[in-house]
Parts: sequence; structure tokens; C-alpha cells
Amino acid sequence: MINVIQIGIGALGKQVLQYLADREGINVVGLVDLNPEMVGKSIGDIADTKNSGVTVQKSLADAINNAPEKPEVAVLTTVSSIEKLVGQVEGVAKAGLHVVSTCEELTFPWEQHPEAAQKIDDICKMNSVTCLGTGVNPGFLMDYLPSAFTSVCQRVDSVTVERVQDASVRRIPFQQKIGAALTHDEFQAKKEDGSLRHVGLPESVDLIAHAMGWNLDENRETLEPVIAKEKITNGYKPIEKGNPAGVEQVGSGFVNGDEKIKLVFRAAVGEEKSYDRITIKGLPNITTEIDGGLNGDVATCAITVNAVRSVTGSTPGLKTMLDVPVPAYFSKV
Repeated sequence: MINVIQIGIGALGKQVLQYLADREGINVVGLVDLNPEMVGKSIGDIADTKNSGVTVQKSLADAINNAPEKPEVAVLTTVSSIEKLVGQVEGVAKAGLHVVSTCEELTFPWEQHPEAAQKIDDICKMNSVTCLGTGVNPGFLMDYLPSAFTSVCQRVDSVTVERVQDASVRRIPFQQKIGAALTHDEFQAKKEDGSLRHVGLPESVDLIAHAMGWNLDENRETLEPVIAKEKITNGYKPIEKGNPAGVEQVGSGFVNGDEKIKLVFRAAVGEEKSYDRITIKGLPNITTEIDGGLNGDVATCAITVNAVRSVTGSTPGLKTMLDVPVPAYFSKV
């Protein structure tokens, strides 16, 4: 049994908590959230599980002091920014807990955020704990999985991943994050201030490049709106014809001027077909497609839960998905 404290009980955090509570082999011994409306609620108030006496605390120290058993792992479902995460990891590491985080920028931060990555790595090594950033994307579908597929290749010339999603079935915060139902001016303003984007595409490019041993000349990212061809009514609010229904981002990695990595992330309300496709050019050529695509909410929560076992079996420091034991599903420990 692995004893877990979860920090951050927002929209994603609640689903992660449900998955943690459902899993044999995991025991949720503490909950932390800064929202005053959450503090004091029992686990049974938040998830469909029996009340165990575990309630939401306002600090990690309070959660540890009130835990019925000594925690081993902290699951952080808090922020997307690694800069904001450093202090959280420091507190958890000093308490002697391994870390699994859904922070997108943490999945492979060594190129994009080297100072923060080094701080986290140093903190974790000083306290003999492991820290891992994971999720479905980044963390699996557009980086770890294609890297794993190249295991059967004698030569790899290029890697292309396409993730196309009908966002109408995703959570409202996700639809809002991709700019669905904004005007063109609103979309452009959010694009410019960085609040409208899928976080983690450059990190996914870097992870693949690292796995391949490619030194990139450039890691380039573009972002454009997906325009509604007709009025759309199946999202969280109506989208008029001609307005943004979502976003298309492309991340590209270049070696000696050649595009070796291309990651296409397209998410929009009303997208005709959802799919995830990986294309590897080399020896042999490989193309694989997941029809319907992986549900991002389900997959992110599941891999976060499965990674709890992986961090307990790794070595101290900041790790990527390439470094830890495969976070396969488990029913018992």
C-alpha cells in the first residue's frame, strides 16, 4: 500500500482524487487546498468513496500532522508553471515525500527552464526523493509514446505526432483554455499574453530530441485559431460561424535546418474526427493511429495515479518519463 497526500483539489484534482481513492494499493492519507471553501471537507464529500477521517487541510504540515499513516508520495495537481511549482516541490521534498506533478512545464524542463529544473533536481537529491512531471500530453502521447515506438527502429529520420480533438466532450476549463467561443480580438489578446495555449509542446519536442540524441538548432512553436465553418452549439456556449472554435499549435524541432520533429495539436469544438496519430520515418517506417483519440481528462488522471508507483522505484532527483520505471496500471502493491 502506498500512502499518498494530494495537493490541489480543483477540477482536475477532484478527478485525480477519485482515481486515487478507487485504486487498490493506494491509500489517500491527506488532502491540501488553499481554497477556504474546501478546507475541512472530508474525502467522502469530494469523491465517491467512504469517509476515512481524512479532511482537506490548508497546509502540507497540517495534512502530515493529521494523516492516519505516514505519507510517502505527494500528488501535485496545482499549476502549469514550473516557476510557481519550485516552492511547492521544496516543501514536499523537505517533508521526505516523492512527487508526482501534473505541471506541464515539468515534463522535460531542462532546455526551456534550466534554472528551475536545476533547483528542483538539487532539492530532491538533497532530500533523497524523486520528482516526476507527467500527464497524457505532455508526458505520454506526443513525446514518451513516440519515443518508445522508435525502440524497434534501426534508423529514425523524423517523428510526427498529430493530436486532433473534438473539444465539445472536454471539461469547460479546457474549452476556455483553447479559445473556443472567443471573438477574434479576444483570441488574439489571449494569444499575445500567453494565457491561450496548450502548455508543454516545446517540452515534448525537447523530450523526443533528448531520446533520439538530436541536438536541435531550433525549437519552434506556432499558434493559430481554428475557425468555425458554421454555427456550433454543442460546446459550453454557442460559437458563431467565422469565430474561433479552438486552437491549432505546431511544435517543430530542427536539426541542421531539417524538420526532424513535428507535433500538431489541434483542439476545437465541433472537430469532425478525433484521433491520435504517430508517424515515424526511418527503418522501418511506422504509422499508428488511435481512432477517437485518448480522452485527455481520463488519461491524465490515470497516468498520474499509475506514476505513484514509478516514483517510489526510482532514484533521487528530477526525472522525466524516460527515466522512471514504466508507469503501467497496477491493482495492488
